[in-house]
Amino acid sequence: MSELVVLTFDDTEQAGAALEALKKARSEGYLKIDDAAVIVKDESGKVDIKNQLDTGTKWGAVGGGLIGLMLASIFFPLAGLAIGAIGGALVGKSLNLGVDKKFVKDVTETLKPGMSALFVIGSGNPDVVIASLRPFQGTIYQTTLPTEAVEELHAALKKKE
Repeated sequence: MSELVVLTFDDTEQAGAALEALKKARSEGYLKIDDAAVIVKDESGKVDIKNQLDTGTKWGAVGGGLIGLMLASIFFPLAGLAIGAIGGALVGKSLNLGVDKKFVKDVTETLKPGMSALFVIGSGNPDVVIASLRPFQGTIYQTTLPTEAVEELHAALKKKE
């Protein structure tokens, strides 16, 4: 099983700092992080997504990768994000991942303009992730992703390549 942990912040800067703390814990062998992204919702409500773990490059509205599909499943139906290169089939698959609806509702309702969030997909002990993030004074959300859902996303990404 993989865990999806989201930490939301009342400003646009703390999510990046929290990710640096996770990267440090990962480099010390305490965490296994499959993917991570920083999301910033500016004052006008525009959502900016940056995949900070893999390449550090800025995505358009939503880019490829496992976290990209997860974010599409969370933000696409609610925020009207353009899906670009992901394509309809992949978004369709990501919308049916079995992610807890209350989790999605809580995260999307919390992320207001002028805020940021850190999304992390990983496995192992989620308490280590939460302990690493607690000093940042954000709101923590956590849900378990079924192994089958993660495998389906990986398979869909391989087909798209």
